Amino acid sequence: MAQDITGASRTGNSVASGARLDRLPISRFHWKMLGLIGAGMFLDAFDIYLAGGVLGALVKSGWSTLELNALFVSATFVGMTIGAWSAGVLGDRYGRRFTYQANLALFGLASLAAAFAPNMSVLIALRFIMGIGLGAEIVVGYATLTEFVPARSRGRWIALLAIITNTALFASSLVGLWVIPAFGWQYMFGIVGVLAMVIWALRKSMPESPRWLEAQGRLDEAEAILGRIEAETAVGRSLPRLDLGGPAAPGASSAGHGSILDLFSPGLLRQTLLGSLLHVVVGFSLYGFINWLPTFFVKSGYSVVASLQYTTLMALGGPAGAFIGWLLADSAGRKPTIVGSSLAAIGFGIAYPLVGDGPALLAVGFGLVTAIYVMLTAGFAMHVPELFPTKYRLRGTAVCATAGRLVTAVVQFVVIAVFAWGGLPGVLAILIGLLLFQAVMIALYGIETRQQALEDIAAPERRQPGPAPVAGRAAKGAAS
Repeated sequence: MAQDITGASRTGNSVASGARLDRLPISRFHWKMLGLIGAGMFLDAFDIYLAGGVLGALVKSGWSTLELNALFVSATFVGMTIGAWSAGVLGDRYGRRFTYQANLALFGLASLAAAFAPNMSVLIALRFIMGIGLGAEIVVGYATLTEFVPARSRGRWIALLAIITNTALFASSLVGLWVIPAFGWQYMFGIVGVLAMVIWALRKSMPESPRWLEAQGRLDEAEAILGRIEAETAVGRSLPRLDLGGPAAPGASSAGHGSILDLFSPGLLRQTLLGSLLHVVVGFSLYGFINWLPTFFVKSGYSVVASLQYTTLMALGGPAGAFIGWLLADSAGRKPTIVGSSLAAIGFGIAYPLVGDGPALLAVGFGLVTAIYVMLTAGFAMHVPELFPTKYRLRGTAVCATAGRLVTAVVQFVVIAVFAWGGLPGVLAILIGLLLFQAVMIALYGIETRQQALEDIAAPERRQPGPAPVAGRAAKGAAS
């Protein structure tokens, strides 16, 4: 066994990528990765959320109808379903970096084209193409950062990425409040397209995941990237030595891709079902409720400007919820945070139709959006990618995302029918039922993953009931 200058160990069929990445102190490298991934994720979310303000303006101007708006939203999520599935297959087959760049280029170029759409039919078709790239970005982004960040602080770092991503809800509403009345909805798509191309160029320097390379048996490439990361991180400091005793991490030393059907085997079925439930509930919360708020306000008699003002203030719940998720990520744990935020959202959902107009409505709406985004941060963003082994991480996340996207695409027409029948209280009743079911299922069958090495989570016999030692197998004392 050879020992390198940073204290890492390598055997013939392993470079111990998980343990070596988990023992690293937080450094400039991690901040750079957060910036590169976060920029794309922010833009992805901005592009998704701009639909709310754009569709409200299109209805008000007569350019569109509720039915065409539903087609627009459904086209988005059919595209996102295809994108999520494709990202899972391609990301596990060809790598995180390749897939990440391809989807950013796709939704960026389609957004530029949407700025020149001559009618609603063309806009819907382009939105479908955008959706493919948007769905892929979400699957790859959180999972990629998960594979680089040390286990002891992984929850907080995924929450930081969620804060960046979910700030797009407020940013999109704020920019829309200024841009749409002054310049027109087309400029919203133009802004996204131009920025996407800038980020695409910057992200060409992003490294491939060593965990994925090792899972594919590409040990020399994994070793080279690990060496560069360790050299950059170890400047002016010493790294703790590794204790690689114990059984090998599952999937780390066995090359191959596996079958997507393995996700429905007894060893992974529980994770697949839990992850799919989280994606379905988050999908309905965001796109069966929050994304429709501007249109609901317009149909209730508000002007476009007033509608955008209300939803912009409520949208502050996005970054607020992600910040609360950051506070709770590695202290309270994933299960209590998901269950608690689901119950809080139920409480605000019950109160929402009972309060009057003005400050009370804004306060309760803000609380509801905040609770939903705490749930999103702890579950959708943080928890789902942790549940699956490296070999299956993107495909597992993609299967869960696909379930969420399919339900979200279909539910748009349900939202219209329920809103026409029972108004906003009817839509909220469905949301409350889903949140209650999720809270019960996670409380009974959820898996706690906080501060545990990804390789330990993947092996049930090695899973710890509480926080695991730092990095699973790395020496204690590495700075966080």
